Amino acid sequence: MDAIANLLEGTRARGAFALRCVMRPPWGLRILAESPATMIAAVDEDLWVVPDEGEPLHVKPGGVAVTRAPDHYSVVGALGTTPEIVIHPEQRCCDLEGNSLLEEMTHGVRTWGNDPSGKSVFIVGAYEHLSTVSDKLTKMLPPALVLNADDWDSPLVPILVDEVTKDEPGQAAVLDRLFDLLLTAVLKAWVASTDVDRPAWWKSQGDPIVERALRFIHEAPADTWTLDKLAAKTNTSRASLARRFNDIVGEPPMTFLKNWRMALAEDLLSRPEETIGTVSEKVGYSSPFAFSSAFKRIKGESPYEYRVRMREGIG
Repeated sequence: MDAIANLLEGTRARGAFALRCVMRPPWGLRILAESPATMIAAVDEDLWVVPDEGEPLHVKPGGVAVTRAPDHYSVVGALGTTPEIVIHPEQRCCDLEGNSLLEEMTHGVRTWGNDPSGKSVFIVGAYEHLSTVSDKLTKMLPPALVLNADDWDSPLVPILVDEVTKDEPGQAAVLDRLFDLLLTAVLKAWVASTDVDRPAWWKSQGDPIVERALRFIHEAPADTWTLDKLAAKTNTSRASLARRFNDIVGEPPMTFLKNWRMALAEDLLSRPEETIGTVSEKVGYSSPFAFSSAFKRIKGESPYEYRVRMREGIG
């Protein structure tokens, strides 16, 4: 499994915001929500994602746009349309004067828009929280990107159209997993394209030594890795591995390992079924005390303090 696949594996929606939007033209939305990642899938009729900085992105039926925080943007049915609806943090929808539009724009289970019979239909899936591991991935993305139907082949958008308005037990979890699959499929197609400015660590895909070292670390973060052991596993010398890894990834192998373990720990600590003891074991520390000391030294707070802060929605 390569570095991209491991980062994608960390993408997990938990209670993602999901809507089927139905709009009558002319329509325009001003997005100030600053969700960590948002997907907009066009179903019927074209739409445009217009970043505050950058060129407008044309999304055709079957296409998917992905945006990331903290950039603001507009979504319109036609270029030149002035948005009259503003989406604020926590997905509050208001008019330009700040008056709530929730009641008049809601039309049943996860259906929203200015006309329940509107011809412009699109699906919105917003990740309100992303793990640290996933955050590493989204930071490599531009503020907005789009893949249209002729850029990739996926049945996920029609499936989401069928599932998003169902009102059944466990449906929110079903939608979470579908959004995970869609985001993963879009990002895999995007990073595989030939005209993308990739981050430095992506260059490891062309260096078999560094790629193997990253794979070993990603697949077994709890192993007792040392520079000697990594060098032996990659059939190279300590000096060569250290130099090549630092040149491509931007930090020494053991520093990357330490930071990767802490990123995994943050993700695991956000899961209620995990204890500090199980987290310490999964990220390669000999005891909860050793893990807690390392976590506080690197993150500036104890694992317990971090978990409380995340559960209270602070930071």
